[in-house]
Amino acid sequence: MKYQTLLARSFSKHEQKKLGYWALLACLFIALSFFINFKPFMGPLSVLNLRLSTGEDEKLHIFYDDTDSSLQIAKETINSTSIVNDTGSSHEEAEIMSSALTVNDTDSSHGESEIRDTEIIVNNATSRSQEVVVFKESLAQNMKTNDSSNPPQFVNEKDISMVNNTNSSLPEATDANAGTKNSTVEPPLCTFMGRSDFCEIKGDIRIDGNSYTVFIVSSEIDILAAENTSWCIRPYARKGDQAAMGGVREWTVKLVAGASHILPQCTQNHSVPAILFSAGGYSGNHFHSFADIIVPLFLTSRPYNGDVQFLITNGLTAWISKFKTLMNALSRYQPISIDYRQDIHCYDSMTVGLIRRTSKELSIDPSNSPYSMKDFRKFLRSSYSLKRTTAIKIGNVSRKRPRLVIISRKRSRAFTNVGEIVSMAKRLGFRVVVAEPDADVSGFAKIINSCDVMMGVHGAGLTNMVFLPEKAVLVQVIPIGGTEWLSKTYFEEPAKDMNIRYLDYKIRVEESSLIHQYPADHVVLRDPSAVWKQGWSAVQSIYLSKQNVTLDVNRFRPTLVKALELLHQ
Repeated sequence: MKYQTLLARSFSKHEQKKLGYWALLACLFIALSFFINFKPFMGPLSVLNLRLSTGEDEKLHIFYDDTDSSLQIAKETINSTSIVNDTGSSHEEAEIMSSALTVNDTDSSHGESEIRDTEIIVNNATSRSQEVVVFKESLAQNMKTNDSSNPPQFVNEKDISMVNNTNSSLPEATDANAGTKNSTVEPPLCTFMGRSDFCEIKGDIRIDGNSYTVFIVSSEIDILAAENTSWCIRPYARKGDQAAMGGVREWTVKLVAGASHILPQCTQNHSVPAILFSAGGYSGNHFHSFADIIVPLFLTSRPYNGDVQFLITNGLTAWISKFKTLMNALSRYQPISIDYRQDIHCYDSMTVGLIRRTSKELSIDPSNSPYSMKDFRKFLRSSYSLKRTTAIKIGNVSRKRPRLVIISRKRSRAFTNVGEIVSMAKRLGFRVVVAEPDADVSGFAKIINSCDVMMGVHGAGLTNMVFLPEKAVLVQVIPIGGTEWLSKTYFEEPAKDMNIRYLDYKIRVEESSLIHQYPADHVVLRDPSAVWKQGWSAVQSIYLSKQNVTLDVNRFRPTLVKALELLHQ
């Protein structure tokens, strides 16, 4: 009333009305200026939770709890992140609940896509007005995107160009939607054994065949915490043999941060696990193909029951073609020659290298493996459609004659009197087959499986005993040259593990062709141990590469008679 009286004395009614309009306009102007300068948020307020550090190495992040949605979206501001040390000991104990949160952040303008796979730990404190959310980072998981992205070290490039479509009927192990692949990264479990090294990996795995590198996407924290961030693997199961391993390409398994500039982008994402192995080393030798590659590959891949893809380094087309049947039996997917590829193949799980848990040749130790040589031979019979599981048992009533196969060789350690051996064996009651192994493993396997006794001079051809039926007989002819230990290690001991009866026949100097190349008193004939002192090259060049055998059939006859006796048992 007092102010109204003053206004009435000072201003007329018209002036009072005019002054009121100006005051209203001034208030509107002030309010408009406030909204323009301060931009207050007029919608429902989000609950703001801060990520508190629980250790020196953890970071402070902002977590937004969107009350308008049941989904929680985590937004990390990496460049502005500060490290907080939580020194307070008086904080209330919180009940911990874990859940998984995945964030997909795609920047189409730069072609970079990132995923942070984070474990959320929620601490419910006693205060009703505040929730403290503590994050514990797991290994960073980068999103895989489809992005189109030297001469050989050991062999000519034209020899290494293995065809990918080994069997056009096999499917490609690729995802229908290859844009992203989310998985939990686990530290690689690398095992270093006497005969093989291998790494078993899960997570975001990227294979660069051009640099022979297996990248594992990890967080910076996990890389700093890791004892090792890279491992060198030669994926061939004959570790310790320098000559063999010298022909095997070395691969690097490396932990790399998701933001690293060296991390390649995926061009092909695969939905099944992978096994990377080498077909180098001694793979040109039939024995070593089985002992160093096929048997370890069986042990490594069989648990997947066909849902696995093979990545082959040092992969010669001839080797792949030779063992295509076995690889198709172990994997339902096309093998990939991974060397020198420009595309980047990505997997969620893989093994680099082959598992070989025994130092014995051509053998499986069932005490530390779920499989045995009996399982392996059953696998071979199934793969090559071999009919016979057990050799013939000769009885008084049975009129069936056992079948003998003589392994023929042309270049060295060949029988020079095959005709005499065949005639003598037939007189004993054998049906005789003379056969020389070739690239047709399937056809030769059927020949061997049809026989009850196999004989040959020490050499890779005797490896075909893996196709013999159980309780068959192997007769190894051992040439001169102090190779008895080789004969025992490579064939006698493995034969026993396969339930194959074993006999051997050691030739005399008079049965060796070396007697025509050296004087009778020469050290080569008189003292092979002296040649061994000169090294393996000297032994190989003389006793294995220059020697043929002329069997004394009368002296050898009792060995075949013994084989017949074994078939009676």
